[in-house]
Amino acid sequence: MRLVILAANARLAAARGAGISVSTPSGMIPIYHKPSVAKRNKKPGARKGHTGTRRDKPAKIDAHQEHRLAVCPCCSGELQRCNRTRKRVIEDIPAHITPVVTEHTVHRDYCPHCKKHVEPVVPDAMPKASLGHNLMAFSAWCHYGLSVTLSQVRDILGSHLHTHVSGGGLIDGWKRLADALLPWYQQIAREAKDSAVLHADETGWRVDGQTHWLWCFVNHRNCYYMIDKRRGGTALQRFFTEAFGGTLVHDFWAAYEQVSAEDRQYCLVHLLRELEKVDEHNDAPEWLGFAKQLRRLIRDGIRLRKRKDFTPQKYDRRIKLIHRRLCALADEPRLESDSRRLTERLSRHRDHLFTFLDRVEVPFENNTAERAIRPAVIIRKNSLCNRSERGALTQAVLMSVFRTLRLRGHDPTSAIANALRSMLQNRTLPNMPAEIVAGG
Repeated sequence: MRLVILAANARLAAARGAGISVSTPSGMIPIYHKPSVAKRNKKPGARKGHTGTRRDKPAKIDAHQEHRLAVCPCCSGELQRCNRTRKRVIEDIPAHITPVVTEHTVHRDYCPHCKKHVEPVVPDAMPKASLGHNLMAFSAWCHYGLSVTLSQVRDILGSHLHTHVSGGGLIDGWKRLADALLPWYQQIAREAKDSAVLHADETGWRVDGQTHWLWCFVNHRNCYYMIDKRRGGTALQRFFTEAFGGTLVHDFWAAYEQVSAEDRQYCLVHLLRELEKVDEHNDAPEWLGFAKQLRRLIRDGIRLRKRKDFTPQKYDRRIKLIHRRLCALADEPRLESDSRRLTERLSRHRDHLFTFLDRVEVPFENNTAERAIRPAVIIRKNSLCNRSERGALTQAVLMSVFRTLRLRGHDPTSAIANALRSMLQNRTLPNMPAEIVAGG
């Protein structure tokens, strides 16, 4: 045990020399300062007896082929014909996908009543555009939805789809696409602010080389991204223009406390992770005793919530006991610095650490926001963020639309292409498609 503590202290000393502290985000720590992860003993894959899964059989067969040997492949002898057969279904992409090029002849006629020439709307592309909706939606989905770089999008279009588009042409088309889908972006924000539970998180971003922040507000059916140069309460006030009537789930970043919410849940995984970080450099008896009590309290609450028959009414007595244990832990005076710091945090947030026991729809962690922000982090690594405020707005709009459509069970490319055709024909963008309910 002493050797383990000495090794941990050596790593921390080297990390402090590199300007790394306990609060440094994992993404900002060089890989050579991170300890090796122990290999898991668990065998990969599902447990024994678990029902296997496989792809569904295609609903439509486009072609049929028969295969039969003329002679035996082993001895080249004559075969005796049987009636035994088996079916094998293979799906593949055609080797050559040819783009469809359509020439539209648009007739322009004169209206004596309006005293001007009029012409019909071409619904297959945006005005003055030579690239159709399907192409623009697919390319934008690759870049903003799948984190594919601009040059790679061009390679995909040019090599297999035989459509050669310049980088500037794609960027201009994506900006126009974001302008057209701006009402959907605003609708996502409204529905997110009207939800019962909303997760929030933020990460660093760069716009024209300047430090910005990408904010994410997400639940099971809406995902709203916002890029702002501020990380404090001012940025949150830009989104929460009025009091939030649901439960806000977030980490311990102080700016979230400026949001007026009906209720909130602090991420307990962040709290457990901080206990582990402090353990690496602090072996004081007071700290070890405090950390042990806090870990046991949090895990008892999580285990209670994971019971299959859990309801707040059924386990009301145990919930009250957990709250009493929390208050006792938060009110006990501490002398050691880390223990005192976390005790003050427990005292401040005691009413919002176990909200998930009182409201079954609220989780104890903020994994929903963490998972929603991960695609943006991949884009940040691949495409190096944005070069202008206009590009940042395009990024936020299209990422929000694509992510929300996926959460609602829609294919983003076809949903956007159909919406743009409807917009050009009816002069207004339809509402974002509702969530697809299984079996509904």
